Parts: sequence; C-alpha cells; structure tokens
Amino acid sequence: MTAPLDGKVAIVTGAGRGLGRAMADALADAGARVCVAARTKSELDAFVAQQADLGREALACPTDVTAVDAVDNLIDATVAKWGRLDVLVNNSGIVATTPLLEQEPDEWDRVIATNMRGVYLATRAAGRYMVPARAGKIVNITSNFAIKGVPGHAAYSASKAGVIAFTRAMAVEWAPFGIKVNALAPGYFATPLNAELRADHALYERVVRNIPVRRMGVPEEIKPWLLMLAGDTADFVTGETIVIDGGQSAR
Repeated sequence: MTAPLDGKVAIVTGAGRGLGRAMADALADAGARVCVAARTKSELDAFVAQQADLGREALACPTDVTAVDAVDNLIDATVAKWGRLDVLVNNSGIVATTPLLEQEPDEWDRVIATNMRGVYLATRAAGRYMVPARAGKIVNITSNFAIKGVPGHAAYSASKAGVIAFTRAMAVEWAPFGIKVNALAPGYFATPLNAELRADHALYERVVRNIPVRRMGVPEEIKPWLLMLAGDTADFVTGETIVIDGGQSAR
C-alpha cells in the first residue's frame, strides 16, 4: 500500500524534540523524506540515525531560523539533496513568561524574531521553489495563546497571533500558485518544554483544571492534523487555523 506522502520532501523546523520531533516522525512514517532543522545538532542526528535504521533517508540541518543565510541554506540544501520541496512545517518557537513591565526589549525582540521572523524567512525561502513548481503545503505552528489573553505572555501571544495573520495573508497571496498555507494552534501538550510544570502536581492540576478535557495533549494527537494539511485530502483548505487544545480556548 502506498504511503500518503510517498515521494514528497518535507522540512520541519524546531524538530529536535517535542511536537517538532513528533511531526517529523509523522511525515517520515507517511513516506516523506524529511529534513529536520533546529539549533541542537545531536538531536537532529538522532532523528537521521533513527530513520536510517528504518531504511529511510533524512537530512539534518542545524539552523538558526532568525538568520537569513542559515534559513536559505536549509531550504537550498534540502532541494539540492532531493530535487524538490513539497512541505514546510514552521515549528521553531520560544516562550517568554515575563510581565510586560519587567520585560526588557531584548527579550521581546528574541521572541518576535524566532516566532515570527523565522516563519517569514523560511516561507520566503521555500516560496522560491514552491511558486515556480506551482505546488506546496506550508503548515505554521502557532498557539491557542494567540487567541486567549494570558498574563505574562504578551510577547509570545503577539508573535503567535502574527503567525495566524501571516498564514491568512500568504494563503491568499499564493493560492494562484497552488500553494496551501494553514496553521495548527496547539494548547498544552506534554513535551520536554513543560516537564518541570508536569512534575509539580499542584501546578499541573491548576493548569488542567482550565482545560475542559482535564488533561494535556500528547504529541501523537497532533499528527493526524498535520498529515491532513500536508497531504492531498485538504486541497480545498487554505488560510485556516485549527486549534487543538482540549477545548481550552472555547471557555
């Protein structure tokens, strides 16, 4: 049986761990050849080794998504290796939990640079190949914090809201070229990023009390939504943001 993404080439940024790694695994399991990007080379190499053990090709590209040359190299190296680019998952992101009056401009700038500039740079670089090919799927990872007010997260929420607006704009701009641009907005998922929070029973209970399903998501639960947007079944869907947060943003 043919896998849904057989013959496709995908890039996932922020793929070293957590949701990024889960999404890279999902794309590879669906038949895509995957280039993984992040800052930590050892985590990327572990993914490539895992894929090699399964008889699959993968590529590791350590990348600072805020740097123009690094992002251009990521996209160019992927196309140089496999001759095409079909799917881009913009997942790299950082969080700051600082009240605004205590937040220094440098921290604000780091969050905006990683969470928004990184998406812009990678999308622009990918478009140089996708637009002439008149095909491509771009999935931007935003957050339910983009549509909720959360104290201490002004920079993070603003950056992720910007990703939603950017997704809509690019969906319209690139629709004539056959490129679909959508976003996924996860809520709380159990990943290494919040391991300390989950280890604090009282804090964990306080967090999940505000999630209607009374638990965090697990990385496997984002996979079907990614594969839908990356594959052919959602070809009439573009400019959309799918929220995956156990009902938290519906409160």
